[in-house]
Amino acid sequence: MSQYLINLNGKEYRVVLEGDKIFLNGTAVNLDVAQIREKEWHLLRDGKSYRIEWNDGKIEEKEISLKVNNTQYQAAVKDKFDLLLEKMGMSDKGTKQAGALKSPMPGKVLRIDVEVGQTVKKGDAILILEAMKMENAIKAPGEGTVKSILIKTGDALEKGVVMVEFE
Repeated sequence: MSQYLINLNGKEYRVVLEGDKIFLNGTAVNLDVAQIREKEWHLLRDGKSYRIEWNDGKIEEKEISLKVNNTQYQAAVKDKFDLLLEKMGMSDKGTKQAGALKSPMPGKVLRIDVEVGQTVKKGDAILILEAMKMENAIKAPGEGTVKSILIKTGDALEKGVVMVEFE
């Protein structure tokens, strides 16, 4: 079973895939989907036809841009792991503030990959934080220059601790 929460232009849809069955907000739906080209599909639902084109996307950030019957949509997708982390209070919502990177979860600092004065881009690896026996790459929330590093390798952190400040 796969579970997704899709925010499409501000409206949320819970999608569950169980074998060949699809549930939309708890209701079973019958879909007939055929791929036309690499980023283009034809979908039939309840006798209604939809042409779907995937225009652009930031896969790492789980954001995509779709055109459905010539209408543009922005979609943000959360998978079962995002939903589990959110449920456990470990999502990265509220962990970033302008100029600072906070610990998104309790953990131990295994490695720091930046130095003071280093310029980083959004998505660059900043450090490795071990949490729940997993190594998590903590990435830059945006572009900036490392102003200060407030932690060191081996530190045990609580959620919300400021780890790195940016200019």
